[in-house]
Amino acid sequence: MTLGGKGGAKLKQRRLGGLAVTVAGTEDLLELMASDVGENRTGRLGRPRVVTDINGEAVSLYARSEDYRAAYDRADVWHADGAFIVALSRLLPGPTIPERTATTDYIHAAAKAAQDDGISFYLLGGPEDINSACAAELIRRYPRLRIAGRHHGYFRDDELDAIAADINSSGADVVWLGLGKPRETMTAVLLRDRLDCAWIVTCGGCFHFVAGDYKRAPIWMQKAGLEWLHRMLTGPRYLIKRYAVTIPHALYLVLRSALFEAPRQSGP
Repeated sequence: MTLGGKGGAKLKQRRLGGLAVTVAGTEDLLELMASDVGENRTGRLGRPRVVTDINGEAVSLYARSEDYRAAYDRADVWHADGAFIVALSRLLPGPTIPERTATTDYIHAAAKAAQDDGISFYLLGGPEDINSACAAELIRRYPRLRIAGRHHGYFRDDELDAIAADINSSGADVVWLGLGKPRETMTAVLLRDRLDCAWIVTCGGCFHFVAGDYKRAPIWMQKAGLEWLHRMLTGPRYLIKRYAVTIPHALYLVLRSALFEAPRQSGP
């Protein structure tokens, strides 16, 4: 891909379940990343783009947390991390989201593209050992990828200025922010005006998956939209309680959306 080749490429958006969602697949996101990095290097981007994901937890949090809702609405790209978001886009009138773009897959697609385009990463989040292991594994898989810097996720908001200074001095193009919802989305918005990078990507527990600390679900579960169930059964015990609350709540919100949004979206 050519950096800045689309001169500030834009993607379509739509609303599902009351939330903004970007109509994009993996290739769309990769092209936008390359375009934004090119624009940023020539000073035309203006400020970093906040790229976040929407899944069941996001749908539930958006309805329950005013702080998360405000941060989510201030992001720039909201890609479909949850398979049911793609299914809902096919059910309701409006543009169809082409595919699920799970962050755990996208980080690898982005790293592969980044090593070819000379795009550098900064890893912010997770415990120190996981953060370090993630950086090492990315470099092992993508030898020409430049990890400009990294920092664990155990920091206070009053340390953001120092972290922003470190990111800026590293010259990183893309910051991967793995702090978990809702903190990472709110932190991304707080950091945006302090950073010189092109993208801030929220990525949850992505560093754990890259490092091999968490295991992905079998392919059949991923295709069936059941990766959350595998995560609940194999991940840390606190996830059982989280998913027991967020999945039924998100399902209710999605079903309500399917019943009541369709008539409103069917007009001109």
